Amino acid sequence: MQKQLLLSGLLATASLCAFGQDEKIDQQMMQKIREEGLQRSKVMETAFYLTDVNGPRLQGPGFMKAANWTKNKLAEWGLQNARLESWGEWGKGWEVERCYIAMTAPYYKAMIAVPRAWSGSTNKLQQAEILYISDSDTTALESYRSKLKNKVILIDQSFTGKPSFKADADRFTDEDLAKMAAESPAGGGRGGRNGADSTYRNMIQAMRTRNSFNQKMRKLAKQEGALGILNTTQTSKDGTLFVSGDYANAALGSTQDDLADLSISMEDYMTLCRLMKANVPVKLELDVKTKFHTADTKGYNVLADLPGTDPKLKDEVVMLGAHLDSWHAATGATDNAAGSAVMMEAVRILKALGVKPRRTIRLALWSGEEQGLHGSKNYVTKHLVDANNKLTKEGENLAGYFNVDNGTGKIRGIYSQNNTEAEPVFAQWLKPFHDLGATTVARRSSGGTDHVSFDRAGLSGFGFIQDRIEYDTRTHHTNMDTYDHLQPDDLKQAATIVAAFIYNAAMRDQKLPMKAPVTAMQSAR
Repeated sequence: MQKQLLLSGLLATASLCAFGQDEKIDQQMMQKIREEGLQRSKVMETAFYLTDVNGPRLQGPGFMKAANWTKNKLAEWGLQNARLESWGEWGKGWEVERCYIAMTAPYYKAMIAVPRAWSGSTNKLQQAEILYISDSDTTALESYRSKLKNKVILIDQSFTGKPSFKADADRFTDEDLAKMAAESPAGGGRGGRNGADSTYRNMIQAMRTRNSFNQKMRKLAKQEGALGILNTTQTSKDGTLFVSGDYANAALGSTQDDLADLSISMEDYMTLCRLMKANVPVKLELDVKTKFHTADTKGYNVLADLPGTDPKLKDEVVMLGAHLDSWHAATGATDNAAGSAVMMEAVRILKALGVKPRRTIRLALWSGEEQGLHGSKNYVTKHLVDANNKLTKEGENLAGYFNVDNGTGKIRGIYSQNNTEAEPVFAQWLKPFHDLGATTVARRSSGGTDHVSFDRAGLSGFGFIQDRIEYDTRTHHTNMDTYDHLQPDDLKQAATIVAAFIYNAAMRDQKLPMKAPVTAMQSAR
C-alpha cells in the first residue's frame, strides 16, 4: 500500500510538472535566495524579539508593543511605507499582572494556572473554599444561587489521565505526502487535517454544550459574588495548559469582570474533584490581578511594501502574511511568532539581494486572528471587495497571497485550495527545493487561518504544508509555546522557500490564476 501511495503521489507530481513546463524560473536567483536564507539568516533573531523580548501578543497592549517593533524593524531593513493600519473597532485590551493559586488544605500544593483572557481579578490575596458542582443541566444552576459568594467554583469532570504512546513531534513521511498529493478535492482542517468526520462534529457539539453551561455558570457566579472559577481540558496535562478567553468581556460597554477565571492542569483539577467527592475539606488561596485597557480600542495590522518596478505591473500586488497576535499563556512562539518571523525573513532576504520586483510585494502581519481572523477579514472587506462582494480595482490587482501559520515545522509543499490551475505552477516552483524536503502540491483546502479570508472572496490565497512539530500536542495555544520549541533549521528553510515563491509570483508575466469563491464573502465577516 505504501508503494502504491508513493507511486500515485509521484505520478500526480509528474503530471503537475508536465502542465507547468512553461514556467520561467531564474535558477541563479533561486541559488542566491538559498544562500541568503540558509547561511545568513536572521529569522531566529527576529523570533527572539517577538517572543522573549516582547512577551505575549494578545490583542491589546501586548500586540501593539510587538506591532510597533515590527514596523520599525521593517523600515530599518529598507521596506517602504511600513505602517500600522486600523481595521476597525475591536474592544478592550487586556493583560495579566499577577497570578497565583495554591491548595492550602488538606495540605499545601502550588498549582500551575493561567487566567482566561479578559477575565477578572481577586483584587488581593484571598482565602477561599470550593463550591463543587456536579450538575451539568443548566436548569439546576438556580439551586446554587445563594451558595456562591466568596467561593471558587469547581465543576465535576470525569477526565482520566491516559498516557499517550505517540511522539509529541513528527514529520510527514514520503507516504503521507504522496497520499496528500493523490487526494481528490476535499475540504480540510487546519494543517490539512480533515475536519469533516463524525468524530470531529461530535466533539464540536459537546464543546458547544459545555460552553453554554459554563457561560451560564459564569454569569450566575458574577451576579452572586463568587471569587473565581476553575477550568481545564483533558489535553491540559503534563504541565501543559490549553487556554483561550472570554470575548464577551472584551466588548465595549461590557461590565468590568471581577471573576477570576483560571485554567489549571488536568491533574490538579482532578485532584480537587476527587477530594470534593470524598467530602475532604479543601481550602485554596489565590491572588489574581488582570488589567483592562480602553485608551485605544481599535485593531491594527502591520503593513510594509517592496514597490514594483515594471510600469505595467507595479500596481499589482503579491502579498505574504502571518498573524502577529498570540494567546497569553506563553509568548506565542509557534503560534505564530514562527510564521511572522518567517515572513519578515522572506522580505529581508529579497531586500538583502537587491531584488527589483516587477509587481509590488506587500507584507501583512495580522491582528485578531485568534479571535476570528479579524485583521485579514477586515483588510479584504476594506480593500479588496466592495459592499456587493465584488472585487474592487485593488482586489483585481491582487496577484496572490501566501500565509504561514502551522507552527515551527519546515515547509513540505503547499495546499492549492482546489485551485487546479495554480497546481502546475507551484509544482515547478518547488522543484529547486526538493532537496530541502519541499515536494508536494496538495489539492485540498486547509483552513483555520488568514489565507481563508482571501480564498473565500475568490482571491488566490494559499497556505503551506508544514511538518507537525509538537503543534497540536504541546504548543498550540498553551503555556509551552515558547522560543525553546522553535526549530531554527526548519524556520530557515521555510523563509527561503517563501522568499522564492514571492519572488516568482512578483516576476512572472501573468498573475496567479483565480477561482470562484468558496462561500459568499458576507459569511466570512
